[in-house]
Amino acid sequence: MITFAAQFLLINQMKSVAMFGEKRSSIGKRNSKDLRIEGKVPCVLYGNKVEPIHFFIYASDFTDIVYTPNTYTAKLTIDGQLHRAIIKDVQYHPVNESIIHADFMEISEDKPVTLDIPVKVVGNSPGVRAGGKLEKKIKKLKVKGLINDMPDFIEVNIDNVELGKSVKVSEMKADKFTFLDATANAIISVVATRNSRQEANAAK
Repeated sequence: MITFAAQFLLINQMKSVAMFGEKRSSIGKRNSKDLRIEGKVPCVLYGNKVEPIHFFIYASDFTDIVYTPNTYTAKLTIDGQLHRAIIKDVQYHPVNESIIHADFMEISEDKPVTLDIPVKVVGNSPGVRAGGKLEKKIKKLKVKGLINDMPDFIEVNIDNVELGKSVKVSEMKADKFTFLDATANAIISVVATRNSRQEANAAK
């Protein structure tokens, strides 16, 4: 068990979302425009073992993997062939914010990947009980490791966080992956409010 004020638990292995695509018959701006009119998103799959694959996915299929605070891998089937991948980049329309292009990267069990993993705050902060306000400074932590070691989320325990204190990246420890955010960055902070300051002054 980790003895830091901040702890994390690997709750479950990261989940996957099934996605289905078809290879594009042609590549170009005109073809991309036609696909978008039909409700499809032009995509590219990159990987170490394959040449880039140009394909499309229906826009509605992105709902469960993009429009969520969670991080998932994709079980991506293109013309019947299965690829395990992560989304590396998504481009949005500047006006209506619909997805207009997406890049996928094929992953393997033996090669490290870099992902942003959601933070889940647990516990009961004495600083919050004293009237402080809990502020989440980082919603996702950037980590690097093997895909099978990636959790659904990283727990940050605040049971020992007093008023005016923070939990920093440097307090987080992991055996199977590495935290890439700056160690001095605060993940959460408990800041003083007007009421907490008034109570503190009254107690003097």
